[in-house]
Amino acid sequence: MITYLKSLISSSPTNLISYAEYIEAVLYHPDYGYYMKDKQKIGSKGDFITTSNIFDIYGRMVAKWFASVYKKHDLEPNFCEIGAGNGRFAHAFLQEWENSIKTPINYMIVESSPYHLKLQNELIPSHHNVIQVNHLDELGCFKGMVFSNELFDALPVHVIEKENGQLYEVMVGIKNETLYEEKVLLTNPAIYSFLEESMLELKDNQRIEVPLLMEGMILDISRVLTKGLVVTADYGYTKEDWKHPSRMKGSLRGYYQHQMIDDVLEHPGEMDITTHIHFDWFIQKGEQAELVFHSKLRQDEFLLKAGILKELENHYDPNPFSEVSKRNRAIRSLIMPSGISSFFHLIIQQKGIINTDHFEEEEEE
Repeated sequence: MITYLKSLISSSPTNLISYAEYIEAVLYHPDYGYYMKDKQKIGSKGDFITTSNIFDIYGRMVAKWFASVYKKHDLEPNFCEIGAGNGRFAHAFLQEWENSIKTPINYMIVESSPYHLKLQNELIPSHHNVIQVNHLDELGCFKGMVFSNELFDALPVHVIEKENGQLYEVMVGIKNETLYEEKVLLTNPAIYSFLEESMLELKDNQRIEVPLLMEGMILDISRVLTKGLVVTADYGYTKEDWKHPSRMKGSLRGYYQHQMIDDVLEHPGEMDITTHIHFDWFIQKGEQAELVFHSKLRQDEFLLKAGILKELENHYDPNPFSEVSKRNRAIRSLIMPSGISSFFHLIIQQKGIINTDHFEEEEEE
């Protein structure tokens, strides 16, 4: 990886590359990129965990919710997951659909990692109607639901910093096979446009990530979706959140063997890199792309609205290792105020749908 980065950086006119170029290389290079390698990334033997890997209840709840939604809005039973990872969410979703919904469904996965495609094929039974594609445009015209879980936080980002009232872009260089940062005066007009549209005013010595590629991904989703819902599960900040003193250093982080690494220039190609997404800009760009904003819910709020409490087994089981006990613990971990769900939000957008009721009415006590 270092040899490739050295070549990439030395071929630049300034002997520097943006953080976006660096992240693109270390995460997505077809041979050296972290996500493309034949290596376990998710779970206890990987570098990080996702909600769908805690227990299958998350995928099962989304399946039940989609079953209640697609008929209500005259959608096709088409479900598209972008970036399905090891396939555990898809597996849980399809198991629930097969067991309780029992109607045919077309499940589509957009996945660029050969390693993850292999894991999905190993985990998901072949009798399920799963179509795997490498790119969104291979879906053609799509009518249904587009879902992603921790997708946008892994897109390459530029990094800028304000110093003495002047904006700089933080670039990446290399010397003696050691990567380093160097600030250059900000000249990228797309970054200035982002700041203007986001109405973000940086304080002195504040650093922030600029997700220019996010707009392209939103446009790609809208381009293939003729009618339906877009559900995006991720972590991020609002414009007001970014003003908090704790955000002064931005949110760019690495995860290596379940340890958070502040310096993402460490372990290139060997660790996950992630940022918090800009929720307000995400919603704004969706609106401009005909994806009408419906709601932003914390993950636990979404699961409660989707009926997760109905799944909670009420009887006591003295065996802590039983399936009932494990299932109940998983449900509680997903809805506890301090649990993992409190860090995630689900943004629901819609296209070609007039009715905005996506949840069953709460039952009166």
